[in-house]
Order: sequence, then structure tokens, then C-alpha cells
Amino acid sequence: MDYRKLFDLTDRHALVIGAGSGIGAAVAEGLADAGATVACADVAAAAAEGTAATLAAKGHAASAHAVDITDESAVDALIAAVPGLDVLVCTPAVNVRKPLLETSAAEFDKVIGLNLRGSFFVMRAAGRRMAAQGRGSIILFSSIRSLTVEPGQGVYAATKAGTLQLIRALAAELGPAGVRANAIAPGVVETPLTAPIKAKPEWYRAYAEKSALQRWAQPSEMVGPAIYLASDAASFVTGTLTIVDGGWTAVDGRFTPPL
Repeated sequence: MDYRKLFDLTDRHALVIGAGSGIGAAVAEGLADAGATVACADVAAAAAEGTAATLAAKGHAASAHAVDITDESAVDALIAAVPGLDVLVCTPAVNVRKPLLETSAAEFDKVIGLNLRGSFFVMRAAGRRMAAQGRGSIILFSSIRSLTVEPGQGVYAATKAGTLQLIRALAAELGPAGVRANAIAPGVVETPLTAPIKAKPEWYRAYAEKSALQRWAQPSEMVGPAIYLASDAASFVTGTLTIVDGGWTAVDGRFTPPL
């Protein structure tokens, strides 16, 4: 075996949902650089087209698609339409930062509807197609909030924990068919989703200081784990949560105590 080719995605087809910005855009570019033909999908059609254009400018084969993952039929149509599906990456999420006792039913439904219900539609459609072809890697973005939570993050955390459990169940059910399913748990990453935190210097600084590396992550730092899980380097990896949090979940407390 030539171990230098473990991360090579040449001749593979990947679909990245959420490719219009943030982590999804970075992962789409990374998979393309690793050799994959990438279908870029996003609820914002123009954003998906922008990412596809970026990949094309680098000489990569890419296409753009509009999809709202809360629409079951739209997800099924997208999965059926892409010409190949060896790798599926799904990143979209929304958050409503409120104490549980102040969260309305509409806000609850909004977060659950996209983060959990939408993710279910995606993994179900991709899983069916991959199981039929006898191969594939499904990668969903969970969060460190699947493991640890703070005030105001209850509903979001519930969806991320739910996504992780769905992935674990999918891995168990589709393993015999040759399909792998894994989740990635970022810590704090500078994306549109976290822009409200960055806008508040004290809050932004507190989050930076919480991690062992004393800073936020960039979307590009999620690319390596995604390529790994998509590639033959992870051929015996399924049902896992890959934590990419700068040591956040390893550090106890928000300050360094006197020792």
C-alpha cells in the first residue's frame, strides 16, 4: 500500500450542504483540493454558486445547487440529482440564544426544524443512496454542545446531541452495507453563526480564553478532519465524534487557578 495516497479523493464525488459560507465553504474547497468533484449546495443559491466558482477558478470540477434542508422533498431531489455521491458533508445550523424558560415554541421549532429534522432528512436520503451502491462516507457537523452546555444554549445543544446519536445509529445500521457515518464537533469557530459573540469583545475574549490554545478556530481548521473522515485514512472509522475544539472540553473552568 502507498500510504501517501490515504487522503487522496481523486475520482470521488462529494456533496457539501452549507457550502455557501463558513465551515461548509472551507470544506468544499478542501475536498476539491484533495481531488474530489464537489457539488456545492446551500439555501442561498448565489452563495453556493460563489463557492463553486471559486473551485472552478482553481481548476476543480464543481457544481452549485440550491436546497433548504427543512424541505424533505427538496433534500430527496438533491440527493437523487447529483451524479455521484461518495461523500456527504452537512453543516447548516441555527441558534436562538435564550434561557429555556424564555424560549417560545416557535423558536424551539425553528432550531429543531433545521438542526435536527433537516439533518435527519439529509442523512436518510444520503444513507439510502449510499447503501444501495455499497459505499460512502456521511459526515455531519455536530458541536461540543453535544457534550457540554451553558446557559442559553439548551435547545441548540439538544439538537447537536441528537445529531450525534442519529449518526451513531446510522453507523450501526449502514455498516454492513459498507457506509460509514461520523460527526465532527467544532469548538468556537469564526463563522456567521457566531458573529453575535464576536461583536461583544468581553464574550469573544472569554470564549478564546476557555480553550487550551487561547483562541478561536477558523473555518479552514475544520477541513483536515473532514478530509480524513471522507478518505481511506478513516476506512475503519464509523460512529465516532471527532472533537476539534482547541482543547475546550479538556480544560476545567474558565480561568487558571492559583497552584
